[in-house]
Amino acid sequence: MKLIGITQRVDYITDYNERRDSLDQRWTHFIKQLGFYLFPFPNHATNSIENILDSLFIHAIILSGGNSISQMACNAMDVAAERDCFEQKLIEAAVKRNIPIIGVCRGMQMLNLYFGGTLDFIEGHIACRHSLIIKQGYEQLINPEVNSFHHWSISQDSLAKDFIVIAYDKNHRIEGFVHQSLKILGIMWHPERETPFTQRDIQLIRTFLV
Repeated sequence: MKLIGITQRVDYITDYNERRDSLDQRWTHFIKQLGFYLFPFPNHATNSIENILDSLFIHAIILSGGNSISQMACNAMDVAAERDCFEQKLIEAAVKRNIPIIGVCRGMQMLNLYFGGTLDFIEGHIACRHSLIIKQGYEQLINPEVNSFHHWSISQDSLAKDFIVIAYDKNHRIEGFVHQSLKILGIMWHPERETPFTQRDIQLIRTFLV
C-alpha cells in the first residue's frame, strides 16, 4: 500500500517544557478511506527531507492545518518557525520530484506564499460553516457547504499567479485552487473534521492522487 506523508502541527506543552509534533488522529482514518497509509513527518527533519521522500517512496504529501505562519503573524502564540522552515523545504523537494501536494487550510496558505502570493487577515471564520461557489467541472467533487477554521484568507489579488481557482465563498475569498501545471491542490476547509467524512472530500482527494 502506498504512503502519504503528512506534516504535523507544533504544540508547546508548558507543564513539561516540550514542543511536540502532533496530528489529529482523524487524519489516519480519513487517509485509510483513500486506500493509503499515513507517514507523519517530524518537523526537525529538514536536512533529511530528500532521503525520506526517496527511501520511503512517498506517493503524495499533505500539508496539514494548525499553527500560525510566522511570516504573517510573528507574534502569535502558536507560531512554529521550525515547521515553517520544514514545509518550505518539503514543498521544494516535492516539486522537484513531481510528488503531488495537497494543502489543507494552513497548508493551502503555505502553498500560496511559496509560489509568490500573499494572505489577508480575516475575522469570523473560526469554528463555523459557510457555502461555496464551485467552478464548473468540480461540482461533484466539492461540498457546497464546508467547515472553516482560519484567520487568514486568499483573495484574487493575493493569489499566486500559477494557481487556478476552483472554489470561493460569497465574498470571493478563495477556498480551493489547483496549480496550472503541477499536481498541487489547495483547500481551505478540513476534510478530516467532518463527521462522518464526506464522499465528495474523499473523491476529490482520491481523484487528485490517481
